[in-house]
Amino acid sequence: MLPTGVKDNPHRENNSQKVHPQPMEEAMNQNPEAVEALVSKIFSNISSLKSAYIQLQSAHTPYDPDKIQAADKLVISELKNLSELKHFYRENNPKPVCASPQDSRLAAEIQEQQSLLKTYEVMVKKFQSEIQNKDSEIVQLQQLIEEANQKRVKLEKNLKLRGLSTKESDGSGDENGFFPVDLTPDLFTATVEAAFLAIHDFSKPLINMMKAAGWDLDAAANSIEPNVVYAKRAHKKYAFESHICQKMFSGFQQESFGIKSDKLIVNKESFFHQFLALKEMDPLDTLGQNPDSIFGKFCRSKYLVVVHPKMEASFFGNLDQRNYVMGGGHPRTPFYQAFLKLAKSIWLLHRLAYSFEPNVKIFQVNRGTEFSEVYMESVVKNLIMNENDEKPKVGMMVMPGFSIEGSVIQSRVYLSGMKVAE
Repeated sequence: MLPTGVKDNPHRENNSQKVHPQPMEEAMNQNPEAVEALVSKIFSNISSLKSAYIQLQSAHTPYDPDKIQAADKLVISELKNLSELKHFYRENNPKPVCASPQDSRLAAEIQEQQSLLKTYEVMVKKFQSEIQNKDSEIVQLQQLIEEANQKRVKLEKNLKLRGLSTKESDGSGDENGFFPVDLTPDLFTATVEAAFLAIHDFSKPLINMMKAAGWDLDAAANSIEPNVVYAKRAHKKYAFESHICQKMFSGFQQESFGIKSDKLIVNKESFFHQFLALKEMDPLDTLGQNPDSIFGKFCRSKYLVVVHPKMEASFFGNLDQRNYVMGGGHPRTPFYQAFLKLAKSIWLLHRLAYSFEPNVKIFQVNRGTEFSEVYMESVVKNLIMNENDEKPKVGMMVMPGFSIEGSVIQSRVYLSGMKVAE
């Protein structure tokens, strides 16, 4: 008989029979601290991987190659750590013959993490590809910037060197049809202001030399514009500005500006080219290169009509400068250089006026015309005007007006018989 409590088993195994492995749950229960530590490391590693991935994303906005490279290394490092944990787990926990439900859940979680790792690997490769594309775009943009800078330097050099050569000054346009300045009404308005200022600036040395020569300025002003009632004696300076303006703008309505030239080419592009060629040049240097250009002829002709022989003789005691100009020269005297600045401003205004399509139209205001705020602007700003008084009348025109693309640039006038506020 068998001992009590022991069943008879005819198939009872002897000592040489195989022993099946313990279930996974029992193996894990034998060392729960180790399993808990492993799982904690896995969670910690995944958190670090998420942090590294966020850093990689942040490094793209704004784009920072150094931060992207550092974040990329961190992501790869965390992926390696997670892979090492996986191998460590498999080596120390062989797959059981019969897995329990708990084992199945753990295996599913591991599979999920492996899938996430594959996703991160794809994302990393994608970011690396984008980084390479960005680096390539940066190189291309740097090349474009360098090429643009080279073209700009070359263009600036050409504009400074060409000046007004015989061919260019007499009407040839830019071969490429490219001009660095936009042809706009604002550009013309600014050029009008520059011309008005140049008239005012040249009148100062002219009046000072008349004073030094003992001229009667009151009589001189009255001979230019008689019977004008000035609000102040100092306003008689406008008579001399009006004289300069009338002489300088004579012939402005003609494309040739009254200058005869066999080589003159009349087209919009050539006018604008001449404007650009002279705009940044010193007029005396330009005339030194080509004293017989149409600009040189313009300067000589205008000097001879603006500065009367008697005036010049009283200024210098002789007519040597005048004779030099009449002989085709351009003297380097301070007075003539001051005149050239004036001549340049009027010449530029004419070249620009005929660059537009249609042409800019010039208009003048006659003496005695009623003042119109639409077409006129008073050169004196602090006038006293009463509603019951008659409309003020123009005593003289100091600067003509212009019509450009349907807009009006007012003429500057001096109103006779007005009072000014002190």
